[in-house]
Amino acid sequence: MPFPVRALGAVALLAAMGTAACTPVRSHQGYVVDKELVDAIQPGIDNRDSVLQTLGRPTLTSQFNEGEWYYISRDSSNMAYQGPRTRDQLTLRIRFDASGNVAAVDRMGAEMIASVDPYGKKTPTLGRHSNFFQDLFGNIGTVGAPGTGGPGGQDNTGGQ
Repeated sequence: MPFPVRALGAVALLAAMGTAACTPVRSHQGYVVDKELVDAIQPGIDNRDSVLQTLGRPTLTSQFNEGEWYYISRDSSNMAYQGPRTRDQLTLRIRFDASGNVAAVDRMGAEMIASVDPYGKKTPTLGRHSNFFQDLFGNIGTVGAPGTGGPGGQDNTGGQ
């Protein structure tokens, strides 16, 4: 009778492993939101230093001016080998005026997530089309050639 007990144990072990593989993996990325601290930031009262002391360093800052700070928090989950799917996201944007005081505090959710699908496996480019051999052998003879500015060649600007 030991064989059916072993077989039954093996089946139970496989079933347990199979259901464990279907458990979603949950993850958190970015800023850990504390609702009371976020609600404490008031336009017209706080400035850059007080926001920095209350919320910490921002996840992102504006690239074009120093007028906006972003705090991004995302919760996602995925099953086995699938890509992660966003369950919840909060983007907190704090805008500053020219003197560094808080002008506005905006909250945005998961509706602001943009999905970008790549076009095939190649990036479309404008210009010449080349094949494998042109890509492989296309630069032979151009390094150091006159007009390329490389060592051994002169550039066309009159310099040596």
